[in-house]
Amino acid sequence: MRSWLRTAMRSILLVLGSYYALCTLLLIAYRWVDPPITGVQIQRSVAAWWTEADYERSYEPVSLREIDDDLELAVVSAEDTRFFQHTGIDWKAIGEAIEDNRERGRMYRGGSTITQQLAKNLFQTTHSSLIRKGLEVPLTYLTELLLPKERILELYLNVIEWGPGVFGAEAASRYHYGHSADTMSRWHAAALAACIPNPLVRRPRRMDSYARTILGRMRQVERFEAYF
Repeated sequence: MRSWLRTAMRSILLVLGSYYALCTLLLIAYRWVDPPITGVQIQRSVAAWWTEADYERSYEPVSLREIDDDLELAVVSAEDTRFFQHTGIDWKAIGEAIEDNRERGRMYRGGSTITQQLAKNLFQTTHSSLIRKGLEVPLTYLTELLLPKERILELYLNVIEWGPGVFGAEAASRYHYGHSADTMSRWHAAALAACIPNPLVRRPRRMDSYARTILGRMRQVERFEAYF
């Protein structure tokens, strides 16, 4: 039994070491090149193949300069207002989310940062489990170590899901609004950011209430940045 356990532990450590080594090499490459495909994109392709559903991936990575500033601000305001202050995981936001969920008696909100969401999108799937979350923590700190904040935000805006088969700001802007991501209005940016928590269901035209909330957060973030 002890021999079997030692062998199993060595095998697990070897798999984990290989996984993180591969992720490290990819993150180093992603500092300069865009991912050709991501974990979530593979998940959606496999799911469509398995169910024999029609599926077409729309994925057009662009530089941060080609994404409207209002969309950058809207996404940070909606998903991670302390993005430029934390080192990967915002423990304060996690504590606030836990307390909020406890008071409501259900899972209402999460505390994942943009960096955590990027790590999940690149190297994992949307399936929720303790194992996935456990693997995500080292990946998050690894991402912050190897990539500057601007590149993390650029990659995030280019890989996150914004509709069925729609990945990234450029594809999302063309899919939902019919124009490129560099000519987006402030309202369109807020409405698009409002879809991020549930992109397969939410549509910008139906997100008026949450979009107004995000617009308010955007003004607060702008005042904070102006103060400093």
